[in-house]
Amino acid sequence: MALTDEQIINAQPRTKEYKLFHGSGLYVEIATSGGKWWRLKYQFAGKEKRLSLGVYPQVGIEAATSAANDARALIARGLDPSAERKKQKAIKVQIAANTFEAISREWLEKAGAIWADSHRDRVTRRLERDIFPVIGKRPITDITVPELLAVLKRIEDREAIDTAHRALGNCGKIFRYAIATSRCGRDITEKLVEALTPATEENFAAVTDPERLGEILRMMDGYVGTLPVKSALRLAPIVFVRPGELRHAKWSEINFKRAEWNFQLSKRRRNSKPRILLVPLAKQAVSILQELRIFTGQGTYVFPGYSDETRPMSENTVLAALRRLGIDKEEMSGHGFRATARTILAEKLKIPADLIEHQLGHLVKDPNGYAYNRTKFLAERREMMQRWADYLDALKDSEDADELDLQSPLSPSRPLRELREA
Repeated sequence: MALTDEQIINAQPRTKEYKLFHGSGLYVEIATSGGKWWRLKYQFAGKEKRLSLGVYPQVGIEAATSAANDARALIARGLDPSAERKKQKAIKVQIAANTFEAISREWLEKAGAIWADSHRDRVTRRLERDIFPVIGKRPITDITVPELLAVLKRIEDREAIDTAHRALGNCGKIFRYAIATSRCGRDITEKLVEALTPATEENFAAVTDPERLGEILRMMDGYVGTLPVKSALRLAPIVFVRPGELRHAKWSEINFKRAEWNFQLSKRRRNSKPRILLVPLAKQAVSILQELRIFTGQGTYVFPGYSDETRPMSENTVLAALRRLGIDKEEMSGHGFRATARTILAEKLKIPADLIEHQLGHLVKDPNGYAYNRTKFLAERREMMQRWADYLDALKDSEDADELDLQSPLSPSRPLRELREA
């Protein structure tokens, strides 16, 4: 006879498991713990097998009966219900692993391993904010061109044109990664660039007028705040590295005896090996670092975080300091010191462009096609960095930048008098 809810509810656990039969191989198994499991006993390929159909009362009598009928229908078609269940479970697992978000996370873990923390965080936030909520749970093979375009248009609708283009670029890399790992057949982002509003390329704000630069340097020297922040402000224009590279500087990378700072560049081309940049430290830079070493030299980072010294200074710290000084974001940025140095070194100090580019950490090749290594033209770069620091000091002390007595252009054979005296 068929079971009733009352019979199942009143069934109490015993010292051993026992069964309450419902009919046609369907029964409830009462566990010693009190759990009540629906089971279907069936024959397949000459063997007796069991199939679990859920727990009572979450799965009621009617639902269990229906599931048992579905299993018998599979048997009638020559299919094993247990094997079919495993197959469907495997398909679900595969679909879950092939969703856009799952593949994106995998790509982020691999590609992001060589990125600066700030860049990896920005890309992750962009995907989590704009892409994953809409198509993240969809299998990547099911996502269509119109569907992805609609997601990007939503970003454009809030007038974030540059963000839309960056998101498209990220999605393209994710699709190409999926192709490379055999989980997708084509990159649907290829023709979407033309469908977006053209992005306006914006350069980092930078001061290139020497007289105004002198004013800004004097303002920075007058900054009232913690020594690490003030030191970062004073050092940024002298070494003109990327802001993330400056704030991630480690004491272990500084060689005071040789007046050098060696660190791994945060920017590199795809599939290229990590590159080390050697920054010759002018006397002014060494002096700033020696003063700061008394305060932060016991830790890892030259510029540690305010609330957590085991982490580097926040990426917004120097920018916030510039704003507190009244230096507008449209006039100067932390990254802008690089453009400032590139422009004035070439135009005012007449430094060869390839020497400047090399010190900026850009890939520069000589006439024979060989990329300069980190120690190539080191003597000339040492002199350039010292002349640059001296020039910045002169700008701070002068009311008229045009009257500065500039040295003659660099040449490989020029004596390094300043270095020898130092």
